[in-house]
Amino acid sequence: MNKLTKVGCSAICGSLAAITSASAGEMTVTGGVDMSWVSLSNDVTGNPIGIGSNLTFKGSGELDNGWTVDLTVANLNASAYSTTAIDIGMGGLGKLNINQGNSGNGIDAFDDKMPTAWEEPWGGGLTTGIVLVSGVGTSQNVQYTTPTVFGTTLTVAAAEMGQTDINDKDSGGSKADHRGKGYDATININPSFGTEALAGLNLYLGGHNSETYTAGRNEVYEGVAGVIFDLGPVSLGYGRQGHVTGLNKTGSDADFYRNTHYGVAINLTDDLSVSYGSHESVKHYVNITTANTVRARVQSYQIAYTMGGASLRLAEFKGDNLSYTRHNDKDATVVSMALAF
Repeated sequence: MNKLTKVGCSAICGSLAAITSASAGEMTVTGGVDMSWVSLSNDVTGNPIGIGSNLTFKGSGELDNGWTVDLTVANLNASAYSTTAIDIGMGGLGKLNINQGNSGNGIDAFDDKMPTAWEEPWGGGLTTGIVLVSGVGTSQNVQYTTPTVFGTTLTVAAAEMGQTDINDKDSGGSKADHRGKGYDATININPSFGTEALAGLNLYLGGHNSETYTAGRNEVYEGVAGVIFDLGPVSLGYGRQGHVTGLNKTGSDADFYRNTHYGVAINLTDDLSVSYGSHESVKHYVNITTANTVRARVQSYQIAYTMGGASLRLAEFKGDNLSYTRHNDKDATVVSMALAF
C-alpha cells in the first residue's frame, strides 16, 4: 500500500460538510495484477495468455460527531474507471452506502456465496451465459445497513433500475431496460444458539422487486437464500435463487430462472486450499408447449496456494448446455497467478 497524500474530508464527502465539520483524512491506493493461461475444449482459444490489472483508491475521514466517511474508487483493466462507492458510518445508527453499481449491494452481494478456493464455477474461463440474481446491485443505488444485533444484519436498498455511473448534478435520463424503481431487502444471520459447534453457521435470505413501464411486461421479482457452515478447515455451502423476468409476450421468452448451487472448500494448510463447486440454472419459458426447459450447469475443481502477496491458482471448469443451448458443452483449464501490491 502506498500512501499518496492527505486531503481534507470535504474533498471526499462533498455536501456532507454541511452536516458537521471534519478532521483531516487520507487517501491511499492499492493494486494488483492477475495473469492467466486458458485452455478451452470445443472452442477456439486464440492467444491463451491474459493479464488483468486493477487499482483501488480509498479515502477516509471522520466528522466531528464521530461519524466516518469512506470513499472507494475502483479502476480495473488498463486503468479504466469502474465504480465509486461512499460509505457513511453512523455509529449505533448503522451505515449508509451510495454506490454506482459495483454489485456489492442488495441481493447481488448474495448471487453466489458458496465457499471456493478461488472463483465461482461460472466465473472463470467459460462464457456460461447463466442468469444470476442482481437486484439493484448493478444500478446506481443507495443502501442502508443496520447494526449487527445478536448476529443478525439487515439491509434495504433502492435504485432507478438500469441507471449507473451518474455524475454529480446529473440524472440518468430516460428509463432503462424497461424498468423503473427497484427495491432490495436482505437478512444475514450468524447464530450460535449458545453452542460453539454452531459458531460457524451463516444463514442469508434476500428479495427484489422492480417496476416496469413497458406494455407486455410485468414486474420483476428475484429471491435468494442459502446456508454456509464452517467447521474447522472445512466450509460447506448450499443456496437457491430465482428470477422472474416479467416477460409474457411469446413462447420463446424466459418466464423465470431457477438456480441451485453448492460448494465445499478445505484449507489443507494456512496457505493451501482446495474446493469443488457446482451451479445449476434451469430456464423456464413462458409457453412450455413451444419450448422445453433448458438446464445449464457448470462445475469446477480448484486449488490455490498463497505466498505472501502472490497467489497461484489452478482450476478445471466443466459446462453443460451453456447459454441455455442444448449440447453447448465446453471445458476449460485455467492457470492463474495474482500479485498484490
